[in-house]
Amino acid sequence: MQGLSGKRVLLIIGGGIAAYKSLELIRLLAREGVKVRAILTRAGAEFVTPLTVGGLSGDKVYQDLFNLTDEHEMGHINL
Repeated sequence: MQGLSGKRVLLIIGGGIAAYKSLELIRLLAREGVKVRAILTRAGAEFVTPLTVGGLSGDKVYQDLFNLTDEHEMGHINL
């Protein structure tokens, strides 16, 4: 993966066996200098944990798009 350094990716992880593959994708992108933000659906959390996703991405994992604690910063727009 060339030319990805400094890019930003929003990865939405849904419920399905492919959610496990998202962990490898996050790891590879982060290694290339890509800033990865992740949204993890309730169903996706059945396959991978927010702690694992956050650890690999180095960023907060969003699980509730309109979380009241994040909305003072307009979190849904920042994504």
